Amino acid sequence: MLFRIILKNAIKLNNRFMLVVAFILILVSTLVMRFLEPETFPTLFDSLWWVMTTVTTVGYGDYFPITIAGRIYAMFLYIVGIGLIGVVIGKFVDGFSEIKKRKEEGKMPYQGHDHIIIIGWSQKAAYAVSEIMDSDQCEIVIIDNLAKAPIIEENIHYIQGDAAEEATLKKADIMKAKAVLIFSDDAIHDALLADGKSLIIASSIERLSVDIHTTVEVMKEEHIKNFTHVQVDEFVLSHEAVSRMAVRSAFTKGISGVYSQLLSRGHGENLYEIGVQQEWNTYRDAFHALLQQGATLIADGNRMDINRRLDETIPANAKLFVICDQAVYEGIKGVK
Repeated sequence: MLFRIILKNAIKLNNRFMLVVAFILILVSTLVMRFLEPETFPTLFDSLWWVMTTVTTVGYGDYFPITIAGRIYAMFLYIVGIGLIGVVIGKFVDGFSEIKKRKEEGKMPYQGHDHIIIIGWSQKAAYAVSEIMDSDQCEIVIIDNLAKAPIIEENIHYIQGDAAEEATLKKADIMKAKAVLIFSDDAIHDALLADGKSLIIASSIERLSVDIHTTVEVMKEEHIKNFTHVQVDEFVLSHEAVSRMAVRSAFTKGISGVYSQLLSRGHGENLYEIGVQQEWNTYRDAFHALLQQGATLIADGNRMDINRRLDETIPANAKLFVICDQAVYEGIKGVK
């Protein structure tokens, strides 16, 4: 009955107080047993060892009290100490379980940098996560209103909430992210409403982080002009892109395979961005040097007319894109 009363009242106490009481009990018990039985426990460490094995119910039996006073205190420790330490250990276990639960429910804020934020979970977002995992081992933060995390992985964090709200974006540490992907809401079938929602989210991101690279999926191409006041770096046309690819494949057999290779790192030749080497003065220098390594220079930024500008000087802010396989790309990156 006494044990039940102590346990019942102990559970009501807060975690910090319980931890302090447990520490004091162990410290006092160590000193008491050393004082009561100095021959049985010749050092404080021996006394501490016995106290810890007792309150954790391990009980090796290498040390045990032999005097009446020592055994009476040991009985007190059996009743109070074991119950108290059991409650403390239970609270620690419950604490870890609560952290795991809160993380799965998207209630834990993310703290990191150079991560990629994906807004809006869908099958398209799942493909994006897979592509990021294949391309770059960076952290991924997913924002959505799902009750639980859509995917559980070590380097994937989930934030539950409205992506248009400042508090939700701050939970995703938007200021330190390197890129944001905003996917159109599949639950909204009206293209105007879906793109309107994406516009609001992009505006919220712009207000908090101007320099972040933002890519937005839009349902209709004519809606892109509505984003002019928002600093969006890239737009992806949802249905139009698929339709155009289908038409291209109908007129030119095998072209869809080329698109698939360029859009995915999963197989074959891929599209990579590379840095400008010091010995390259013109695009011709870069073109021939890369060709010898097994890569084809095709664009500087969104300009794909490199073959007509070979003798032009490469600007300092050039963003060169090449087509090659993973092995060649790794070799190019290794060249300083």
